[in-house]
Amino acid sequence: MKSKTHYQNGVLHSTDTATVLLPGTTTSPILPPSPPPPPRRNSIVSRCRRRPRQSKSLSHSTHSLTSLASGIIGRRSVRYFFLLPILYISGILMCVGPFSLLIGQPPLPGSRYRSHEVFQKMWHDIESDNSSAIELSSVWKYKRKLIEQKPCPNLTALHQEHFVSPGLNGFLIVEANGGLNQQRSAICNAVAVAGLLNAILVIPHFEFHNVWKDLSEFGDIYDEDHFISMLDGYVKVVKELPEALMERHNYNMSNITNIRVQAWAPVSYYLGAVYPVLQKEGVIRIAPFANRLAMSVPPHIQFLRCLTNYKALRFTSSISTLAQKLVNRMIEKSSRTDGKYIAIHLRFEEDMIAFSCCIYDGGEAEKIEMDSARQKAWRGKFRRKDRIIVPSLNRVDGKCPLTPLEVGMMLRGMGFDNNTSIYLASGKIYHAERYLAPLRKMFPNLHTKESLTTLDELSPFLGFSSQLAALDYTVCLNSEVFVTTQGGNFPHFLMGHRRFLYDGHAKTINPDKRKLVVLLDDVDISWRAFKEQMEDMLSESDRKGIMVPRVRKINRKTSIYMYPLPECRCLQQSHVNRIYHNPDIPNNYSSNRKA
Repeated sequence: MKSKTHYQNGVLHSTDTATVLLPGTTTSPILPPSPPPPPRRNSIVSRCRRRPRQSKSLSHSTHSLTSLASGIIGRRSVRYFFLLPILYISGILMCVGPFSLLIGQPPLPGSRYRSHEVFQKMWHDIESDNSSAIELSSVWKYKRKLIEQKPCPNLTALHQEHFVSPGLNGFLIVEANGGLNQQRSAICNAVAVAGLLNAILVIPHFEFHNVWKDLSEFGDIYDEDHFISMLDGYVKVVKELPEALMERHNYNMSNITNIRVQAWAPVSYYLGAVYPVLQKEGVIRIAPFANRLAMSVPPHIQFLRCLTNYKALRFTSSISTLAQKLVNRMIEKSSRTDGKYIAIHLRFEEDMIAFSCCIYDGGEAEKIEMDSARQKAWRGKFRRKDRIIVPSLNRVDGKCPLTPLEVGMMLRGMGFDNNTSIYLASGKIYHAERYLAPLRKMFPNLHTKESLTTLDELSPFLGFSSQLAALDYTVCLNSEVFVTTQGGNFPHFLMGHRRFLYDGHAKTINPDKRKLVVLLDDVDISWRAFKEQMEDMLSESDRKGIMVPRVRKINRKTSIYMYPLPECRCLQQSHVNRIYHNPDIPNNYSSNRKA
């Protein structure tokens, strides 16, 4: 086992490599296998060519010097082994860390948060900019080129070939963890695995997490009956295990065989290691179940992911009703822009800032708050001796959450004026009064779910982060422009869903944060120069919004939830035929295996 050192999120890690588990083993976590070594280059000198002979005295002298050098190095090798990493780390800190000021080295461009200084200098020019504003209806100029594609298969034929008798091999139980859209990913993958194993899927259970502190279950967020109905005929879904199976396991889910599946497990693993256990036991449990299925799966299994994500998963009536009210109210507030609005997914929240280890303009008070937040949420994770925090590297690498001020400057630079309606999808913004003020100054028509609802309307959802996120998800989905600022499952699923709905275009502004932080670190930049850069950034988001990844038959590396085309194209173009489940499969099915 060898130790290696690498950077992640601006933090220096020292980790141990782990061997990949064999099928059926239970140890976790598992690191993916290392890539194969590059092919060896052919030697310039022929292997058959002999080296020229050296004189005896020269050879002897060379050997003596080599022996002397080897002895010195050998005696000091251990000392050098520990010294070199220290010198390497010190060099980084001297170049980009806090010690750079002591030796007179200027900090890297973009490594400091000075956006507030740039804003103060530019504000007069921003306010007096009389150039024509961009129309929301004409933001997106790129169109998908329609190319000849294979005709969509008949869904009835697809069903008859692959899903004639779903659920004959037993029951599958999964435990989904994470926030709203990580859970959504787990649900889609669970349906796919159930179809792959020909198993009956029990409505997924949601694992409680200390970060989200949300007690919501599947039925609190999604319409269970609609979910079961839409998958009927493809994958059989039940709300709970039959009484006979529960009795056999003493009414305790933990007594059911749990298989710990490695992340991104291929189809071959499920068929070779999981399937035999399912057949033997009649019921299995997979927990945890986040990202436990590879993206590359057979077409009919990929179809199940599309069907689940875009047809079967529908929010409950209580969530859908309030979400539609929010959308309607945003349209009313956007009368100056023909009912069109921008939705921003802002992650400038205390936990995100703490996890990023980034530094803003809050001084010592901010540092104390962030240290406390990190200790509370992750305990000693960030205080381990093998971690060195370098916030400036995070910022240069574009990993710091954008502030409301930075997002506002970006949008004004792109040409959106103060008449534009903005919906802010966010949790509790860090020091909202201070950081939101500049954004409201640039965009007075700024709204949140809290400002658009009464307390009576919103109170049933308070404290349930996933249900609140579902409201934001719906309003963002219906916006003319969606702005993502930090990445993660929420924007990835939204971008994919928007591609599915809007003819393949994500209609999303995905800023180049590495470029943005450099521009906002330059206090001498002019408003005109900044605006030109932002217009280019908008054009680039427009171009990338229609991108469709190349998908080979046997290999899909990108997420189907972010790039649903081409596999979900046929579902996009046609209505799913209703195929009712096989009556030969009894609802009270229970396995008599392992009696």
